[in-house]
Order: sequence, then C-alpha cells, then structure tokens
Amino acid sequence: MPTPDARTAACADVPADTPAEGDQAAADEEKHHPSPSNRAAARNRTTDIPVLAISGGLLIAFVLAALIAPTATGDAVNTVFTFVARWFGPLWQVLLLATFGVALWLGFSRYGKVRLGGAGARPEYGRFQWVAMIMSTLLAGGGVFFAAGEPVQHYVQTPPFYEGVKSGTQQAANAALSQSFAHWGFLAWAVLGTLASIVMIRGQERGMPLRPRTLLYPLLGERVRHSRLGAAVDIVCVIAVVAGTVGPIGFLGLQVSYGLSKVFGISGGYPVQLGVIVLLTVVAVASVASGIDKGIQFFSRANIWLAVALMAVFLVLGSVGFVLDSFLGGLGQYVSDFVPLALNRGDHQWLGSWTVFFFGWFLGYGPLMSIFVARISKGRTVRDLVVSTAIIPPLATMFWFTVFGGTGIFLEQQHPGTISGPLKSVGMDAAVISMAERLPMGAVVAVALLILTITFVVTTTDSMSYSISAAGTKSGEPTRAVRAFWALLMGAAAAVLILVGDGGITALQSFIVVTAVPVGFIMLPTLWTAPRVAKEMAREQGLLPREPAPTPSSDQQS
Repeated sequence: MPTPDARTAACADVPADTPAEGDQAAADEEKHHPSPSNRAAARNRTTDIPVLAISGGLLIAFVLAALIAPTATGDAVNTVFTFVARWFGPLWQVLLLATFGVALWLGFSRYGKVRLGGAGARPEYGRFQWVAMIMSTLLAGGGVFFAAGEPVQHYVQTPPFYEGVKSGTQQAANAALSQSFAHWGFLAWAVLGTLASIVMIRGQERGMPLRPRTLLYPLLGERVRHSRLGAAVDIVCVIAVVAGTVGPIGFLGLQVSYGLSKVFGISGGYPVQLGVIVLLTVVAVASVASGIDKGIQFFSRANIWLAVALMAVFLVLGSVGFVLDSFLGGLGQYVSDFVPLALNRGDHQWLGSWTVFFFGWFLGYGPLMSIFVARISKGRTVRDLVVSTAIIPPLATMFWFTVFGGTGIFLEQQHPGTISGPLKSVGMDAAVISMAERLPMGAVVAVALLILTITFVVTTTDSMSYSISAAGTKSGEPTRAVRAFWALLMGAAAAVLILVGDGGITALQSFIVVTAVPVGFIMLPTLWTAPRVAKEMAREQGLLPREPAPTPSSDQQS
C-alpha cells in the first residue's frame, strides 16, 4: 500500500473579448508611460515585514529542523499528519465537492453573466493566453510528476474503492484512471480557481488588497484589513503554498536528475540534483524579473504547445486506440462513481496517502492561487471563469493523465514489470522516463519531457512567488525584488531538503497536509460568500432588479 514515504521515494489567438484596438493602444501607452496615479501607486506599495519575516522564518526553521534532526522532524510531522488526515480529511472531501457544485450553479445560472471587476471591465489577456497561464500554473509539476506513475500504481495495486476488479483487464485500467481523475479532476481545479477568485476580485473592487485576508472581507468587513486575524490568515496561507511549491521543486529535481542519468549516463547523485534545482531557480528568477506580461506568458504558452506535441508523440508511438478507449472508459467510470469516489471513507490509511493528501495539497494552494487567478481574470464573466478553471482544464488534465498513464498501462500489459518495476524500486520519478525509453526515439522523447518538467516548474515558481509576495504587500503590486527573494528561498529549501534525503521531502509532503487545516476554514465561507457577492454584482450590473426600498411602517406614516 503506498504511503507518503513510498510516494516521495516515488517522489495566435484573438478572442472575441480581446480589448479593442484603441483600448489596447492605451494600455500599451500606460505600460511605457505610466500615469501619475499609477506611478504614485508604485511608490506607495509597501511590504508587510511581519508577514514576510514570520512566514519566511517558519520555513527556514522547518528546513533547519529537517537538516539537524531529520528523523525526529519526520516522525513528529508524520504523527500530526496521521491525525489530520483522519479527522480533517472528511471535511476537505465535502468542501471540495461542495465548491464544485456551487461553482457550477453560479456559472450556469443567471449570475454567470456577471462581469468580474465591474460592467466596464475588459480582459487584459486573450483567451488562449489566459487559459494557458491558468493551466500551466495549476497543472504544473505535479501533473508531470504523477501523470505516468499514479495510473500505473493504481493499475498494479487496485485502489480499495475498486476492490474486486480483476487485475490486468480493461476494467482495471478504467478503474485506475478513474481513481486518478478523482484526484486531479473537477474537484481539484474548482477549489483552486472559482469561488475564492470571485470573492478576491470583489474585495479588490471594494479597495481591499489581493491578500488571503480578503477572503474574509464579506464576513468581517473593513476591519480584516489591519487586524491580527488578517495577518494570521496571510501567514498560514503563505506557509501552506510555500510547502506545496517547495515539494514539487524538490521531487521534480529528482525526476530531471533521474532522467539525465538514464538518457545521458550522468550520475544522479546530489551534485546533479543540486545543479538541476539551481537551474530551475535561476530560470524562475529570470522569469520573475521579466514580469507577468512576459515571463509567465512566455513559459505558459511554451508549456501548452510542448505538452500538446508530447501527447501527440505518445499517441503515435504508443497505442492511440488503447489510450482513447481507456480515456472514454475511465471518464465514464469516473462520472458514474463521481460522488462516491469524492466522499469515499473506506480505507483511512490509503486515503491519507492518496485522496486526502492530494485534496489537502490543492486546498492549501487555494487562497494564493485565487490571488493569481484574480490578478489575470478581471473582465471575464463568472461563466468564463467557471468553464475555464473547473471544466476545460480538468478535462485536459484527465486526457493528459490518460495519454501518459494509459501508455504506461499499455506497456505494462505488453511486458509486465516494464513500468511497475522501476516505479516500485525507484519511485514516481522513474515511471515517465522508463515509459519514454520503451518508445521509438526514446532519448528524444525523454529530453522533451525533461524540458517540459523544467518549464512547468518555472511557471509554478514564478506565479506562486507573485502570489506569496502579494500576500505580504500592503498595497500596490509586489516588488520584483520580493518575488525573486521567494523564488530563491523556495529553491534553496528544496535543495536542502533533498540533501537530507527522502525523509526531508517526505516530511515536507506530510507538512503540506498539516498546513491545510487552517486554510480549509478560511476557504469554507466562500461556499456562501461567493454567491452573495455575485448577487450584489448582478444587481449593480443590471442583471437583476435592484431591491426595493423598505416601506415605512404604519407608525412611521402616522
């Protein structure tokens, strides 16, 4: 049965709503010659030193503890992890399912026409650019790392929910993909980019900053801006997303290192792993320095096109028929078992290692991911937001998992042990490279996969350094210096934890779930505050009749 330890060892588009030519020209003029008000805003932006110091200090303290006493740190974190997964896992499962349901209702109800940012707001980015940035940030390294290995793992070791399914059959392949879809599909994407983003954009309309504390603005009002509670909310959300980002940097560094050793015969020891992480960090900092309008856009476009090209290669060189059959079969199984899979509470140990782990990971990303989505989504409608975060990307992700995981299952069927052997002996980082090796032009395919891994990690590190910096900025846009600081700090933390060995990254993976506990309570109110603010915006934009003024009582009339 897989555990967190085992997994670590494993471990030119012009849309209809593009701004008009005059508007775009004005925007370009503003970039090169900012207005006095924007220049003043840039001067007035201030970093929240306590939030920066406490969140950064806690990360450094965790890394030092793992370096000085790795066994004790790992044992302590895993003890808390077991408790958290058992008692908070059910809440997260219900929360993610409810978030998806409310998001769908908002998107396809009369509130779907509400324009985020106000009736006059227009999108800053074309649709392809916008969706590419969302997909590259959310799918990111995790999707690359787990896409091949997780379906194969569920294929060779049937998940408890599908106990009784005969191994080695198409039904077993469908069940394996369905379980993977339950982890990476609609629920994961909905909690990362829908309700919280709506609340965040509304708060910004009302003068609130793009910080996690703004998620509580509909409940607590203006006082959350300067309260200690607001600072605590920002700190716990920053810690959660830093833990969730350092992990992928670390285990994707392992994946690239393993790939280099297999393809080029380069030793996969710590010096190579460190070199890979340094390269990832340097490129991420360079992307940060270029700004959102250049770095993230460039890498997100590159990610999407390279990912599409690699999927096409795997389909042609593998078995397109088996993959398509498995996608339809797995998707049908997933839809059929959608609610029972989401709420399954059968095997607590297995759930803690898989479903609850992933749900806690995505939930921890939720507040800061909503900052990034809010930053790039003003001018879109609520329906646009729901469709482009909770429907299209999950379907694309599920197909991505089927292309890689399905090809791995196909190769495993043809030659048992081909993929499952390296998966068991080395870990998840070996699955996709072992699969590429079995295909024609395997070395070229493996190199392309390594490049894609790097670009996905760069995009995630860049976007999350933006969101973390925004969470620690009192007003205005976060400075590039602070964003670069977080990118460097996360890269350094990953390098140190890999030096500790499997125990360091394992402890961090478990810590991800622990940090999701307070974040879950921060995200919970969006289930009712997002519909409430959508209703307010609908009235303001004339999509609903305004509420009539209260009628005076008879006593008042007399």
